[in-house]
Amino acid sequence: MKITFLGAAHEVTGSCTLLEVCGKKILIDCGMEQGPDIYENSGIPYPPADIDYVFLTHAHIDHSGKLPLLTKNGFRGKGFSTRATRDLCAIMLEDSAHIQETEAVWKNRRAKRSGEGGYTPMYTTEDVYALMKQFSPADYGDTVSPADGITAVFFDAGHLLGSAGIKLTLTEGDVTKTVIFSGDIGTKGRPLLCDPVYPDAADAVIIESTYGDREREPVPTDYEARIAEIIDETLAKGGNVVVPSFAVGRTQELLYMIRRIKEKHLTKQDFPVWLDSPLAIEATNIYGKALRVYYDDETRALIDRGINPISFPNLRISVSGDESRLINTDPTPKVIISASGMCEAGRIRHHLKYNLWRPESTVLFVGYQVEGTLGRRLLDGADYVNLFGEEIRVRSRVVNLSWLSGHSDRDMLLDWLGSMQKKPAHVYVNHGADGVCDSFAEAVRDKLGLDAAAPYSGDSFDLATGARIAEGSRTKIKREKADRQRAHSAVWSRLYAAGMRLMGIIEKSRGGKSRALIAFTDRINTLCDRQEKELRKK
Repeated sequence: MKITFLGAAHEVTGSCTLLEVCGKKILIDCGMEQGPDIYENSGIPYPPADIDYVFLTHAHIDHSGKLPLLTKNGFRGKGFSTRATRDLCAIMLEDSAHIQETEAVWKNRRAKRSGEGGYTPMYTTEDVYALMKQFSPADYGDTVSPADGITAVFFDAGHLLGSAGIKLTLTEGDVTKTVIFSGDIGTKGRPLLCDPVYPDAADAVIIESTYGDREREPVPTDYEARIAEIIDETLAKGGNVVVPSFAVGRTQELLYMIRRIKEKHLTKQDFPVWLDSPLAIEATNIYGKALRVYYDDETRALIDRGINPISFPNLRISVSGDESRLINTDPTPKVIISASGMCEAGRIRHHLKYNLWRPESTVLFVGYQVEGTLGRRLLDGADYVNLFGEEIRVRSRVVNLSWLSGHSDRDMLLDWLGSMQKKPAHVYVNHGADGVCDSFAEAVRDKLGLDAAAPYSGDSFDLATGARIAEGSRTKIKREKADRQRAHSAVWSRLYAAGMRLMGIIEKSRGGKSRALIAFTDRINTLCDRQEKELRKK
């Protein structure tokens, strides 16, 4: 019984873990990394054709994003997930493939002009279609038995529609071990979703640690009023509320909250809400058709009364690119919900371009921002950001609703782990930033008295004994080049700021004395002539 940690080891994204048991090779998740890569990651040590099964905890790209690549490269085994996860994966992975295909067309055009080599997307929509045919759905509580000695049960993780923890019972010879993969653990009292299920027993637990080093701000009892206040203040100034939101999960929760705000008349005026993300629209449709088993009691009651929990008057849908562009030409103050949630791609970047420089607008963050992403830079107080080759000054209000995150914090994770009647002999901490996973492993040891480790990519353990079999890489990816690029960008941003200052002085000089203006103009032109000569030398 061997477990090898491959992805999301001392990193937050790219979840991937390999089990070797009963002569079978099993992957738990196969996600795409988002944001900068910190450590050199070990690849899957076998050809994809040798992988027998994949168990998927939930549909988010950092857990599912490389599955089509697995199929493209030869994986012909079976995949297992909940029904909702399979349905959401189908649209999310197709969207990911479409982005890559579109990018490939653009890059190949540029390469043809420059004489560079061609570009091939990681995978295509055809690879996604092939992958989904390999997946079999299950419901919470169902027992899946793909092979002798291997059974699995999905239980509600409360993180996303269909998200699950997975309890595996593994038997080799006369040795039987239960192993639990937590997936991403949600919080109690979330809109739409049931609370996370607390497992009763396990011999080994693999647990996430996204917020494993901190206590999150608790969800305020008046959270709807707080969101309504932000909307009111922004609209009163004539600005827009721009919400970078994860297309699947967070967007639907926001729609639920806004429906409640409108229903209770918590704002001084009605306001339009634009949902500008084709993926989010498709996901919202799936949420609308979801099986009752995935919803909490309150949501089920609404559905029984014929009420759509995530729809309301003045909700407007933008599908095409033309419709999206028209949003920013409409002067009506509005709420704009768009992807991606970390501002790394998608239509949200266009909305930021048109609103970041406006002091009357608000950028409202509602989810975790990985280090190195545009969203994180904005939260950290960046004065300028680059969008579509243009430096944009950040003058809008930036607000972070940290309590909306879909991840449990340190105390919640400890409560989830400590509630088990049979304490695990070994705990493996993953899906946490470098240092965070170590901090949480230490908390598990100190507060629960359990053996806990935070593996690196490539670390292998014997599940029967807990002994370390192999040690992976501890090498960090060299960042000299990236540091140089960041430094260059910082210098250029300073230059741009100086240019903006100059334009301000020029505006203030309107109506000044002609002689002074002529002299000032001559000095500017002299500087410009000198710089143009330097540029021509390069």
